[in-house]
Amino acid sequence: MLMEISFAPEVEARLARIASEAGKAPNQLVQELVADYLDHDEWFKREVQKGLASLDGGKFVSHEEVGRQIERILRP
Repeated sequence: MLMEISFAPEVEARLARIASEAGKAPNQLVQELVADYLDHDEWFKREVQKGLASLDGGKFVSHEEVGRQIERILRP
């Protein structure tokens, strides 16, 4: 399946420059970027669902505990 997408001229120029620097055709770079975005989006949604399930199960860390953990990490 083919899809045609229009870009503003300045975006198209940036895309062409970045693709050239990477040794790729602009359409190849767009395909890779979209695939990476979709993979990340799916991963993020799964992680959010896991977090919500943990909350529903009563598993969470309080705001105060997060503060204590950050302090321990940042202490020299």
